Amino acid sequence: MKIGVFDSGVGGLSVANAIKKALPDADVMYREDREHVPYGTRPIAEIYGFVVPIFQQLVDDGCQVIVVACNTVSTNLIEQLRAKFDVPLVAMEPMVKPAAARTKTGIICVCATPATLASERYKFLKDSYAAGVKVLEPDCSDWASMIEAKQIDVNKIASRINEVLEQNADVIVLGCTHYHWIEQEIKTIAAGRAEVLQPEVPVIAQLKRVLKLQP
Repeated sequence: MKIGVFDSGVGGLSVANAIKKALPDADVMYREDREHVPYGTRPIAEIYGFVVPIFQQLVDDGCQVIVVACNTVSTNLIEQLRAKFDVPLVAMEPMVKPAAARTKTGIICVCATPATLASERYKFLKDSYAAGVKVLEPDCSDWASMIEAKQIDVNKIASRINEVLEQNADVIVLGCTHYHWIEQEIKTIAAGRAEVLQPEVPVIAQLKRVLKLQP
């Protein structure tokens, strides 16, 4: 069984590693686009041109399913990509629905790229599941580049997270797989004040359903 995993850069490696752990017998093929990372501030049409040949190569290499471990691509292009490719695509998108269900203060925070926050899919998620919830969207536009360069500025991260904590956000959504690499730092900053959510567990559950490994 071959499973493709795609992200613009190093972010999706955390997803690929989680899939390998959950499905040790699978051949997990990871592909990234280091030449054009980060995607979050690029035009959507340009991103589409980048990802199509990468997806085609995964299909040509025999992948039975592709996990789109990039919120920017999933929230903006998943329907176009599903129409183009015959293999199932498992998308990753900000966990607005569970965050809105879990908040006790009525305030959540979504950390995501500008392209994800501007997408119609993200607007749909907010309108459908967070209509009565205040959604804070701090400026995380430089986080993916920081993580790619392995130059983690904990003070910068703490400044953004503390801003939303001071506004009583009690659930923080990591809406970009790059941010999984700083999940522990964010959890440490938010300890006792907010829960941190990221979608690896539900994405693996959906992947198993697609592969008919669970109901």
